[in-house]
Amino acid sequence: MKNILVLCTGNSCRSQMAHGYLIHFLNEDQATVYSAGIETHGLNPGAVSIMKEDGIDISKHTSNHVDEYASVDFDYIITVCDHANENCPYIPSKNAQRLHHNFFDPSKVIGTEEVKHEAFLKAREEIKGYFKKFVEMHFN
Repeated sequence: MKNILVLCTGNSCRSQMAHGYLIHFLNEDQATVYSAGIETHGLNPGAVSIMKEDGIDISKHTSNHVDEYASVDFDYIITVCDHANENCPYIPSKNAQRLHHNFFDPSKVIGTEEVKHEAFLKAREEIKGYFKKFVEMHFN
């Protein structure tokens, strides 16, 4: 069984959506999925809402700090924003494959509810596509 860490700045939005899709696309016996931040900001309600629209419930996820997983030997460490990629503390997983993709950040969008919804939808679809391909490449 593989261990996957999805890492972002605050573990509130993009990493949480990625975590949800990894659990959705993987079989239970393929991997344990963790998500964390270099800070913790709590769950973003927009992320929870947009994932629910796609039938995935992330409302019970928690916002975790990367240091909480210091003892886990990861097979994959995936950063989903440039800030985390550039500022992440050393994670001592000797054999981890480290991947990076800077996803659009919907939490920074200012505007009407419709504009914000479109931003979260854009990010969700970007994340969904990337992690579907990730699972196909590394687990199927």
